[in-house]
Amino acid sequence: MNKAPKVAVVLSADYEWQTWCSLQPEYLSSITPYGGCFEHFIETVPVLSIQGGWGKVSASASTQWIIDHYDPDLIINLGTCGGLDGQIERQTIVLVERTYQYDIQEQMTDPEDARRFYSCEMDLTWLGNRSLPTGVIRGTMFSADRDILPSDVEYLIGQHAALVADWESGAIAWVAKQNQKPLIILRGVSDIVNSSGGESYGKINVFQENTRKIMEQLAGQLPWWIQAFTTGSGITFPI
Repeated sequence: MNKAPKVAVVLSADYEWQTWCSLQPEYLSSITPYGGCFEHFIETVPVLSIQGGWGKVSASASTQWIIDHYDPDLIINLGTCGGLDGQIERQTIVLVERTYQYDIQEQMTDPEDARRFYSCEMDLTWLGNRSLPTGVIRGTMFSADRDILPSDVEYLIGQHAALVADWESGAIAWVAKQNQKPLIILRGVSDIVNSSGGESYGKINVFQENTRKIMEQLAGQLPWWIQAFTTGSGITFPI
């Protein structure tokens, strides 16, 4: 590629990244401070795929690094999330329209003020009235530096009617917002958690099997999302 890619596709967890790499027909990975990266095409659009790393620290630092080094016109975060029992079905893809970081524990003032400070509303106006791809719904992503604890379930559902939660979306969204960068977050439900535990907890093979299915689905849908953004935002990517 003669020009730096203007779409950055960010993967967080190690297995998400490994699976994404295995789905690409050809790539030559190089290394960033946060993991691997490679340039390729989604149809005719030049793309930088990059591993941002798991957890808030890596997610926020790598998002800023991507912006500083590549100045993309669009950041897309693809990955998985946990679903709350009775609220959502496994394999559902969530288009994140809001993020909320629920693990902030402010002791001196109202902790809700701090959580609201780090919450982000996603600008999805470019979607217009388009119908979403099959299996995709809109929703709020609740983020914390941990998997969903069984003890979190009652709070998340009772106080927020939450559907899903992950580690990184809140941090990625906040950094993108501070830099005024368009962002699409798409996360698939890899496992369900209830007050007794999670179906993949202690069973990494369950997470890996479901992650593979989700990443294949996201890879198949990605051209649609890029085209929808291009049409709705008026931004034309180099070819």
